This record gives sequence, structure tokens and C-alpha cells, in this order.
Amino acid sequence: MAVISEARVRQLASIRADGAPITSCYVDVDGRRLVRHQDVEHELDVLLRAARQRASGQRSVEDDLRRIEAYVKGGIDRTSTRGLAIFACSAIGLWEVVELRTSVRSSVIINHAPAVGQLESTLQEHEPIGVLLADKQRAQLYVFEQGELLDRSELLDELPRDYDRRGERERGTPEHHRAELAHQHLRNAAQAAFELWQARGFHHLAIGASDSIASELEQELHPYLRERLCGRVALRVGATPVEILAAAEAVEATVERARDAALVARLKEAVATGGRGVAGLGETLAALAQRRVERLVVSKGFAEEGWRSPDTGALAVVGPNHPDTGSPMVRVEDVVEDAIEEALTQGVPVTICVGDADLDVLGRIGALLRY
Repeated sequence: MAVISEARVRQLASIRADGAPITSCYVDVDGRRLVRHQDVEHELDVLLRAARQRASGQRSVEDDLRRIEAYVKGGIDRTSTRGLAIFACSAIGLWEVVELRTSVRSSVIINHAPAVGQLESTLQEHEPIGVLLADKQRAQLYVFEQGELLDRSELLDELPRDYDRRGERERGTPEHHRAELAHQHLRNAAQAAFELWQARGFHHLAIGASDSIASELEQELHPYLRERLCGRVALRVGATPVEILAAAEAVEATVERARDAALVARLKEAVATGGRGVAGLGETLAALAQRRVERLVVSKGFAEEGWRSPDTGALAVVGPNHPDTGSPMVRVEDVVEDAIEEALTQGVPVTICVGDADLDVLGRIGALLRY
């Protein structure tokens, strides 16, 4: 099973097969919706029937579809897998299967390049997140990615015996020593979180603790971790991994929606003032062809038919001839998918926004420009 990463998505987006079509197949295998394996097979049959009609007898594509069918019907461990992304081209020996722990929209795309839009969306919606839970003497650290627990560690700093039950005078422990023990524990927890970040590189960090402990702990974090704080979770040491993941993803989603809204607001202003921004499919495709795009912004699920130049790769909404050069173009099933692939190939960041009404008003796609 391939491990998906931003670098691998970009590598996939850049693959070309010298004229041979590449088949991209996304299959939803989520057991919460498709309870029986027969349900998965039925969904696959519907997908492949339509894909074979579009393949028009191309042998390479027919071979790819047969291999995809055999793979899925051969049985999948759906204990943790909820979605499949399969990229195939028998003409160049391409065969890559990505098992995802999130659901996907079932589809088959036959195109000149792998269709990576859904993979990019999955990466953005499920970035690695760390969670640090702490109390007076314990700390627990978790790292999740795409719904999977990647790492877990626990820190225990023993306090003096009968710490909370006996008086200072009876115990013989000065008040300042008591405070220093608690403070040292939080320093240890912050250091452990930093070491885990160095090992795992999570993008966000959420903290679960009482208000007083959380405030002190946040101050002890390395500056790199403070930059990654995404909020607090209403959980304490001892919560289950399932509870922790659900709470962390809720906090992360709120942060990401706010980040996307700020980006769309910046795009909206740039378009309105005639600055470095374009909106709408036609203008965005033109900017991509001119290699002027600094960041591509797309509404999740946006798809449109369009045209592509087989010679230059330029994309357009209207064909069959390019509106600027007049050169002949070929029809593509989803020119938005092609735009995402082209942006990634150019090294342009792509932000896929979920449910942003302002972006929908702008035409569901736009770009911030370099010039």
C-alpha cells in the first residue's frame, strides 16, 4: 500500500504517458454506507460500465479497467480503509493503489494525467494533528493523520507521596518547591511534545487540560509549536483515542475553515480592485496557461467539461479551437481536475475549500497571481 503525501501527489500529477490514456479510479468502500462487499462490487460495476463506454475500445484502458475490477473484487480489508484511489496505465506500467481512511466520491476518470484532485482534498482536510493532554503529574501525547493514530506516548512525573492529602507543614515540603515540581512537569511535557513534533512533523497541536494548566503549558511550548496551536479540546488525561480524534478534528476543521475564508476574502478583494487575482473558470485557466498563478483556489466537488491542447497542454472552457491561438483542442471530462493537476505540476499550491459561499459566488474557482 502506498503512503500518500504532498510530494507523492505532485509526482503523480506530473506523470504523462506519451499519448496513452491514464485511468484514475476512486472507489468508496466505506463500511458505514456499503455494509456488504457485494455493495462495493455493485458500485464498482456501475462505475466500470460507464468507463468502458467512454474508453472506446482503447486496449490500454480496457486492460486497466480489468485490473482495477480484479483488484477490488479480490477482497479489501475494510477495517480501516474507507476509500481507494487507483492509478493505472498499462502502456507505461503504471499501477498505484492508495488506501485511504476517509471516504471518497466514486468516479473513473480517463485522461492524459492522473486525476489527483480528491487526493489533494484529502490531504488538506486531514493534515497531521498532535494532541497534548495534561494534568498535575501526567501528560499524554497523540499524533493522528487521516483518521489513524500514528503515535502515542505518556509522561508521568511522580509528585511527593500524599501530595494532595497532607498539609505543607506535615509533609515538610515548602510551597515554592511544590510549585516548582508542577512547573517542571509541564516543562517536561512541552519538551516531549517538541521531540514528538520533530519526529512526526504534525501541522496542528491541540491541548486538553484545565484552564490554568493549559495556559501555563502553552507558555512552555517551543515557538514552533506555539505557531501550530489550533485550540483546546474539552478532554483530560485518560480520554480514549476515539474521543481525542473526534475532538481534535472538530477543532482543526474550525481553524481550516477560518483559514480558507481569509484566503477567499483576499481573492475577492484582489478581483474587485483589479489587483493580482482572477475568478471564474475561463480567466483562471488563462492565468494558468500564462504561468502567472501564485495559488489556485477551488470549491470542493467543482467539475466542468472543457478542452485541452494536445500540443501545449493549455486548457480552455470553449473549443474545439483554442480561443487565443486557434490551435485544435481535445475535449476533457473535467477541466477543473486538469487545472488542479497543472497547478501542482507547476509547483503552485492548491487550496480546496469546503462550503465557502463567497467562493461559489466568484465562480467556484479563482487564483491569486504572481503578477
